[in-house]
Amino acid sequence: MVYYSDKGSITKAITNNQYFIMTKKIIMALGLLCLSSVVSFAQNKRTVLSATIDGYKRDMVYFDCVQSPFIRQEFHANPGEEHVYAFDTDRLVAMIVNGRTTVLLMPGDSLHVDIQYQGKQVNELKFSGSKQAVADNELYAAVAAYRRSIRYKLQLLACAVVDVKPADRINDSKKLLDQTRQLVAQSKGKVAADVVNYVSAESEGLAYISFVEYPPMYEETRKLPIAQQGVGDYWKLMDGTKLRGDMASLSCPDYCSFLLLNMAYTKSKQAHEKGETYQRPDKIEDMFEQLAAFYDGACRDAVLYSIITNYIQGGKDIERIEPLIKQFKEKYCVDKRHAEIIDAIMQ
Repeated sequence: MVYYSDKGSITKAITNNQYFIMTKKIIMALGLLCLSSVVSFAQNKRTVLSATIDGYKRDMVYFDCVQSPFIRQEFHANPGEEHVYAFDTDRLVAMIVNGRTTVLLMPGDSLHVDIQYQGKQVNELKFSGSKQAVADNELYAAVAAYRRSIRYKLQLLACAVVDVKPADRINDSKKLLDQTRQLVAQSKGKVAADVVNYVSAESEGLAYISFVEYPPMYEETRKLPIAQQGVGDYWKLMDGTKLRGDMASLSCPDYCSFLLLNMAYTKSKQAHEKGETYQRPDKIEDMFEQLAAFYDGACRDAVLYSIITNYIQGGKDIERIEPLIKQFKEKYCVDKRHAEIIDAIMQ
């Protein structure tokens, strides 16, 4: 999910230094609203996450769900203690432990993770529990380990600050996509289909955001025209890309961030072909209208839900979002849970 600023263009919102913090943790921030009610969903299954954490220096341990502010827990960080959290879910969820370690859980899973810290960094992860839950998280962890091995930064602005060349970033992104596909293929038959979609969508989101956003960002920050960056034809970088529409992929913040940028990239490309310039919307109302016209079905639901919840989280001029919420719920909401979460966080 992309943090939306009504004072500037979506480009500025993407390039500020909170970009990937917001994409990874926006729902965690919503959790701080201290919502006490629990939304019930059809076909919920009892799901259990437990963790043993060694070398951790802070007082509290936090479990936060990326997809829902209703699924969260905190514990006192007693050395050697196992922290156990049971909750109900009807779909895949990504749980973040202490804001740093992400694990994936399918309905009915029972997963235990041993986390070893060295200083502030996680040094080692070990999974145990139900067989598929372990396989799911070993795949997710393997992709994350590969990103670290190639020093793949999660914040594009950080790339610009240390002068990562656009051609290098794009090549690394292609490597990430290839390695993710290989790891997925190796885990075939062992990993849940939704987990495959989520893991693939996350890598695609990171890579495709780099394709469409880093060259113009580098041009703006480093004053080097895209034509001189060695990335080839910028307008062909996304050729052959197929959009995802499954629920698991659309619940991935990085992929949803890409979908927001994809509209601007596509419209910019169409304008470029006509010798014109596309002006990205700088008001929430205009962004909502353009996204609603550009996408349909579940994709439209996901991106509109994203900008609505991000705007609410911003906490300013909330009355402006109310007509858009009404329109979203009446015309565009496919996933009933989105409407229920919006209602709760507006209370």
